[in-house]
Amino acid sequence: MTSRILNILLAVLATLLALASLLWAPGELVEVSKRAPDVARAILIELRLPRMILGLAIGAVLGLTGAALQGLLRNPLAAPDVLGSSTGAAFGAVLASYYLGIGGTLGLALGGMTGAVTALLLLLLLAGPAATTASLILAGVAISALASALTNLALSLAPSPFALYDVLFWLLGSLADRSLDHVLFALPPMIVGGWLALSTRRGIDALALGEEVASSLGQNVAAMRMKIVIGTGLAVGAAVAVAGAIGFIGLVVPHLVRPFVGHRPGAAMIPSALAGACLLTAADLFVRVPIAGQELKLGVVTAMLGCPFFLWLILRGRARAAS
Repeated sequence: MTSRILNILLAVLATLLALASLLWAPGELVEVSKRAPDVARAILIELRLPRMILGLAIGAVLGLTGAALQGLLRNPLAAPDVLGSSTGAAFGAVLASYYLGIGGTLGLALGGMTGAVTALLLLLLLAGPAATTASLILAGVAISALASALTNLALSLAPSPFALYDVLFWLLGSLADRSLDHVLFALPPMIVGGWLALSTRRGIDALALGEEVASSLGQNVAAMRMKIVIGTGLAVGAAVAVAGAIGFIGLVVPHLVRPFVGHRPGAAMIPSALAGACLLTAADLFVRVPIAGQELKLGVVTAMLGCPFFLWLILRGRARAAS
């Protein structure tokens, strides 16, 4: 299967899933439209449309940046949070909303973006402009650990049990009750970050042969690395800010599409974005089915999907090392 055919098939699937997200429970929507057309219009435009757009966009940037990071680090277990942007965004959102008095869901978004950018700047400061891949990994792990510890500290010092409850539920990840304001806030940095990561797709294939070989082929490895780092920080920071922590999409999706593109990391980037949009939108459709009278959190579902896959990758790696 060629990359073009794969992209077309994934785009069609993403379109169908987007329509299903927008027109969820069509029977109920028709009944509401008969009794109160304005209410039905408000449900579609103010609730379901933002949820659908964010599901597609966040899934796309998680899949895209996951493929970019796995190609950059030449590590199949790399994921967007390896550079600390996700944990930095989570800490910034908690700090801004519950300790600096910036209320509302947009307070989470603003704090999350600030936290992601701060984590990115700290990463660049620690690793330096000409950092090696190993330096980036070590700096990212250190920043992730620091941001996670600070988030736990903030939760332990929560001003009230209700604040702690809200933060914990937000950290589980969800697209419910998001508005067009969230879309307008998060979409621009996700587009810019995604474009920066995608612009490196030609160089990523050369980088698979090694940094020295890529440099000899005319690729600016340092610039490529910075584009992916900055793009991941912007895109994933915005995603975490408005939707909370949604894991494993960036890890799983590149592995699913890579066999269809000849295991070329650059060629896997666009299909990974489309497949990420499909997977996250499908997971969001699944969480709308109430279990025990409650809606599941999106981050919980993606973790339940990703953990077995993650363990399979580890076991496969052990089997290859033993053979």
